[in-house]
Amino acid sequence: MKIVIGADHRGTDVARTIAEALQAAGHSVEPLGVAEAKTCDYPDRAYPVAKAVADGKAEAGILFCGTGIGMSIAANKVDGVRAALVHDEVGARMAKRHNNANVLCLSADMLGLRVIEQIIFAWLNTHFEGGRHARRIAKINAIEQGKEPSSVPSGDIEG
Repeated sequence: MKIVIGADHRGTDVARTIAEALQAAGHSVEPLGVAEAKTCDYPDRAYPVAKAVADGKAEAGILFCGTGIGMSIAANKVDGVRAALVHDEVGARMAKRHNNANVLCLSADMLGLRVIEQIIFAWLNTHFEGGRHARRIAKINAIEQGKEPSSVPSGDIEG
């Protein structure tokens, strides 16, 4: 899988370590927007990752900052991106299974490296369920287009 990674100054070391772990697992990893300076602005690092995912140049994106919050907010401003801030494996699986999250945002300061790796691999190894969740993604897409989510037909609700 082609994965793009970005990080602000607080997530740079974690991003580099995770890139190596992903490559060792057989993934193609491209660091985009990984900070080289002592300080930087997280939107500048989130945008190239989110844009690459939205444009189909990568299948997934992973972003790191101190809390993951700023990266999540910035990445979600790019149409077609569903960035999820998660703190554990359950959240990672649900982000993919129900929300088809295509960008994962993580805290470099509040999570240990082992936990971060477990979260990422849980997310990468989970598949989107579709069904009623696909309708909900269609409603999110409607919002991106400035439409009311209720404009998307409900259809049959599963389960």
